[in-house]
Amino acid sequence: MGIVLFRELAPFMSGMLGASTIYVMVRGQMKYLTGKKNMGRGTAAILILLEAILCFLIPISVAVWLLVGELNNINLNPASYLSGIQHFNELVQQKTGYNVLSTENIMSAASYLPKIGQILLDSVSSFVINSLVLVFVLYFMLIGGAQMEKYLYSLLPFDEGNKKNVIHSIKMMVTSNAIGIPLLAIIQGAIATIGYVIFGTPSPILFGFLTCFATIIPLIGTSLIWFPLAVYLALTGDWVSAIGLAAYALLIISNIDNLIRFMLQKKLADTHPLVTVFGVIIGLTLFGFWGVIFGPLLISVFILCIDIFKREYLDDKRTIITPDYYEDDKTLNL
Repeated sequence: MGIVLFRELAPFMSGMLGASTIYVMVRGQMKYLTGKKNMGRGTAAILILLEAILCFLIPISVAVWLLVGELNNINLNPASYLSGIQHFNELVQQKTGYNVLSTENIMSAASYLPKIGQILLDSVSSFVINSLVLVFVLYFMLIGGAQMEKYLYSLLPFDEGNKKNVIHSIKMMVTSNAIGIPLLAIIQGAIATIGYVIFGTPSPILFGFLTCFATIIPLIGTSLIWFPLAVYLALTGDWVSAIGLAAYALLIISNIDNLIRFMLQKKLADTHPLVTVFGVIIGLTLFGFWGVIFGPLLISVFILCIDIFKREYLDDKRTIITPDYYEDDKTLNL
């Protein structure tokens, strides 16, 4: 029954995981409002919901405002786009001998357009539905938070000490990723935007905004944005700016990424870098956007469970061998 229910609820998993993430972040506020301020649980839950919605709407509104500003500056004359595309194709063909606008390439690209449109449509509809699910689930999690936590705590198959370790690890990991990932994206996007302005890339604010989202992509990350821009500058003949942008990205943008990411992880949760990288890869596949938080959490809890098993069932059964046991063995008696 659980497998069937999970399969049917899988499309709404992002909303439920998002509600769980926000709940971990605001449960302290809920206790403060209901405990110290004697506010009703329903009223406190609505206030926290409004806070959560505003925290999402304000960044989204700023992003939309930036994008609209960039789109207003775009020349809507189709002839200019065609001439620009043709010019870019000529540059590539001169440098590499490869014709980007060949009939075969155009037919291949055209075959992907319906699929891309369907993916975008599905993504938008999924985002809207899961946003509603997030608000709905979060409200009831806040209303019944104490009973829910007590029940889930009783279900954990560990002793009291290990239960506390698991709960603490989950809280630290969720908090670390929920704060660290957006903060990293904003900082790295701002630093990248400065570089785009310095080296004269087209639409620096727009590409800086896209760089913010590229930070969540494992391994490739921001190079998905700055590398094509450097190639474009090189193809247009501006080799100084192309080399400068590439050096700036490799020395500053990439290093800031690693530095801030691992500093935040070490500050909020002692997470190994490999756990973060592979956790994000697995999480994005399993959970979508929220996988950047729950992917590393999944690996961390798995490792924690292995460590609990080791301490409970292996360590206490091992025979401890002292160095005296090997007193006649010159190789082992170090």
